[in-house]
Amino acid sequence: MDISTQNTQAPPTPQPSPAEQKRAARGATRPGDRIFLGLSRGSGIFLLVIMAAIAVFLTYRATLAISKDEGNFLTTFEWNTGTVPPVFGIAVLAYGTIVSSIIAMVIAVPIAVAIALFLTHYAPRKLGGPIAYVIDLLAAVPSIVYGLWGALILVPHMDGLFHWLNDYFGWTGIFSWEEGPARSMLTVGILLAIMILPIITNVSREVFRQVPQMHEEAALALGATRWEVIRMAVLPFGRSGVISASMLGLGRALGETMAVATVLSPDFDIHASLLNPGGGTFAQNIASKFGEASEFGRDALIASGLVLFVITLLVNGAARAIIARRKEYSGANA
Repeated sequence: MDISTQNTQAPPTPQPSPAEQKRAARGATRPGDRIFLGLSRGSGIFLLVIMAAIAVFLTYRATLAISKDEGNFLTTFEWNTGTVPPVFGIAVLAYGTIVSSIIAMVIAVPIAVAIALFLTHYAPRKLGGPIAYVIDLLAAVPSIVYGLWGALILVPHMDGLFHWLNDYFGWTGIFSWEEGPARSMLTVGILLAIMILPIITNVSREVFRQVPQMHEEAALALGATRWEVIRMAVLPFGRSGVISASMLGLGRALGETMAVATVLSPDFDIHASLLNPGGGTFAQNIASKFGEASEFGRDALIASGLVLFVITLLVNGAARAIIARRKEYSGANA
């Protein structure tokens, strides 16, 4: 009986070699797949070439300007490219860019995470759908529209908040106000927070939707409340996604141009108070001065743009590194 059973068994199927398995996984066994693979690879290489060309162009033009700068490019508090000798630096621009972005992140990230949790775990479907649709529409609003809204609506209505901050926290120096127009770093930060809120909310919402249902059901089965489920299962799972979403929002806040140029009143100086006009950002300075600048002045603006380019690359690289830590979010590690 055992002998007949053994004789009727089919011979083992030969296993493909590791090289064949690798080619099959890459889809390189069919002509169409090979063509698509070549096009995809060529597109990626072409993108890297474009980025390298931009970096070379910015570096070359920045070198021409910095070589003639009589001040320290990193620490000078002036921007006089029309004088002889020229004196300019990015200290004020770096301060304004970083401070306004930090204000925007402090305001936007908690609100965005709260909205994403509400849409995914609290709101009924009939209510969550329209709210998510409105948030998607906000992400598509042009920057100049936000800038006009900020200049015409937000700035005139900031006096009450500024009075309150000055009365209760003016002793800190950070929130002291000289009763001037509300075209300050705090106003810019609030406007940037409104602009990056849809980006962080949308990405965080999609991350929270990927939480395994079994994790939430297991927590509920153990008697956890809905908030305890979010705290123990949802937030730990989506931490990397929320951080990467925040990095994407930070990238837009760092490079925002028209909205900041419309709202801010720069004076190229660093002020301790966030409520008084002053300061400036890289993008705002380039947008406001590029049209009337001389050839050398444009090279100087390009030099400041190179610094912003490097900062943006670092932010995006950090976001990619955070995503790569979780295989669920990284297609390269799937």
